[in-house]
Amino acid sequence: MDRRQLLVTGAAAGLTATGGCASLMGRGPADQTVWRFGALDRIGAPLTIEGAPQRVEGPSSLPDGALQFDGVDDALFISQHPLAGASTFAFEAVFRPDGGAFEQRWLHLQSDENPAPGQTPVGTRFLFEIRVYGDQWALDAFVKGPTYNQTLLFPDRLHPVGRWHHVAQTYDGTTYRAYVNGELQGEAAIAFTPQGPGRASVGTRINRVNYFNGAIAEARFTRRFLRPDQFTGVHPA
Repeated sequence: MDRRQLLVTGAAAGLTATGGCASLMGRGPADQTVWRFGALDRIGAPLTIEGAPQRVEGPSSLPDGALQFDGVDDALFISQHPLAGASTFAFEAVFRPDGGAFEQRWLHLQSDENPAPGQTPVGTRFLFEIRVYGDQWALDAFVKGPTYNQTLLFPDRLHPVGRWHHVAQTYDGTTYRAYVNGELQGEAAIAFTPQGPGRASVGTRINRVNYFNGAIAEARFTRRFLRPDQFTGVHPA
């Protein structure tokens, strides 16, 4: 039995998994998917666990708890791209970065691509990343597709590690924006087009680099634009 299968069927630290997959049921409006990482028995897509992420207590507003990643080899891989087909969106998450490596890529949505012979795949994707500066961090939101390639990273907008934060990236049809705790970090006009079906990784980039050190409680994917006053409203705790 290989390392990955052993850990999945072992269901380490209270994680529930069977036959290499866990099932999560996202609850919310019809155009919204919610993943709560302290309740891996309720996500409605095939899921594989790598490493040994631990279930921990989350912010008080999210009683299902959270999942702690060690920054070395802990990760989840989910066979779903929850924002596939969306022409506008709000992509939210509640997480607690705990410092560590400078560059950490912790939530990645990747479209499957089948380019024609001789053509290079675009690498269509969404990313939540952070850059760590000692005991502070800056959000790096990124989106890429055939007609757009945009990073929203502002190292002068720093936030403390070791606390729960709400982050979001949105698109209203013309402008791509990034937020931390409801406060705008930056924005850019992009020519966004909907992404295709695909998959996701949590706790690392999809190619298993830049692992995350910290905990993630929730990710929320809405296939329409939301204003900051319509976010989940979770603030540092």
